[in-house]
Amino acid sequence: MKVLVVGANGTTGKQVVELLASSSQHQPYAMVREEEQKQAFEQQNVDVVLADLEKDVSEAVKGMDAVIFTAGSGGHTGDDKTIAVDQNGAKNVIDAAKKAGVKRFVMLSSMGTDAPEQGPDELQLYLRAKAIADEYLKQSNLAYTIVRPGSLSDDKATGEIDVNTDIADKSATIPRADVAKVLVASLDEETTVGKTFEILSGKTEIEQAIQFAH
Repeated sequence: MKVLVVGANGTTGKQVVELLASSSQHQPYAMVREEEQKQAFEQQNVDVVLADLEKDVSEAVKGMDAVIFTAGSGGHTGDDKTIAVDQNGAKNVIDAAKKAGVKRFVMLSSMGTDAPEQGPDELQLYLRAKAIADEYLKQSNLAYTIVRPGSLSDDKATGEIDVNTDIADKSATIPRADVAKVLVASLDEETTVGKTFEILSGKTEIEQAIQFAH
């Protein structure tokens, strides 16, 4: 599959691109906003698409089989940017993907998105923006998967996770490297289509765990 990685220059996005590039089944296209961000991907022989998710992205999604959305406004931007990127930017890419006939859409969301008002005060707007984007994707008729990790760490990948809302310890974390693996694995796992699930570090191999996500 030709896979457009939106937010490719982010910490998780870069790892998604690397995994896709090393796969024999997929060809990544790294979507970045700035010209100077292209070089790092070109050095890895990865195709780069220059586009701003807050503007017209129709050319970026044209000819793609799948989209993995990893973009995020980050924790240091204002409310306006959170809504512009995490909510409206996501909706913009979803609309473009629908028009372009994209087959698969994998969304990186966040644990706590199902109840933003219960999250920490400083995260409620972010979680609400993510919730709106997730719901928009669900209503889009795209073959979607929504992945909601807990707190992210920069630890090494373990390849093992816990899945679903019956996760006992919501304060646990998960390495970004494992989140990237889940996003890529979801592309190939038909049982994840139409599913929204939470993930944390755990004891079940990723490929097996996501088969039973609900």
